[in-house]
Amino acid sequence: MNCILLPKNATSISDPEQVIHIKEVLKCQVGDSLTIGEIGGNIGKATITHINDNEVLLTDVTLDKKPPAKLDLTVVLALPRPKVLRRLIMDMTSLGVNKLIIVNSYRSQKSYWQSPLLNRIDEFVFEGLQQAIDTVPLVVEFKKRFKPFVEDEFPALLVDENAEGEQSHAVIAHPYATQSWKTYLDIAKSKTNHKDTMPKVLCIGAEGGWIDYEVDLLCQHGCTSVSLGQRILRTETVVNVLLGHWLEA
Repeated sequence: MNCILLPKNATSISDPEQVIHIKEVLKCQVGDSLTIGEIGGNIGKATITHINDNEVLLTDVTLDKKPPAKLDLTVVLALPRPKVLRRLIMDMTSLGVNKLIIVNSYRSQKSYWQSPLLNRIDEFVFEGLQQAIDTVPLVVEFKKRFKPFVEDEFPALLVDENAEGEQSHAVIAHPYATQSWKTYLDIAKSKTNHKDTMPKVLCIGAEGGWIDYEVDLLCQHGCTSVSLGQRILRTETVVNVLLGHWLEA
């Protein structure tokens, strides 16, 4: 935790994990300054006035710094193994993804949808925020029916609200695509500046990848299929490699 995230107007910390972190990891004592953030609000500092095994009391709370800007990006992710999803949500939250839509896919096992970890999404987002010193949660949605989602809802994700209804770019990561991610970016850069041509939607498969039908349907509705090369990579690797390009934009 690089930032202790608190509710609005909070002057005490009683969450057991946060208290343990402050005491045992940060090794804070009375009088020390602590980096805090207000959920959905600003980031700042507070001074510890009392600390015990159950509670930390704060004073001189100052929230004067805005949270980092979100990436102008929605990630569409085929549901992976729940333990992998936990790490992915934390990483995407830390990297500043604005919205995550988790979809069913042919290679997503039905049992994944029954996992109790899916009820702990907010907890994983919270962890990612505290890691990145951010306060604005990642928006997470679930879509269990792939075809209706792509046909009925996906096109709306590509509407550029700042360009009078023009369509934004979307890509789908697929190891068997004929166009590489590098070539895609080079073409985009040649047309205009890098930031304006970064896709607004990124579609990433689970461990088994997308099947051809899913790739074709997404491409029919505005996606460009791109490859990171001949190596078959883990979903976590693909997410972090690709999102690095948005951070550079």
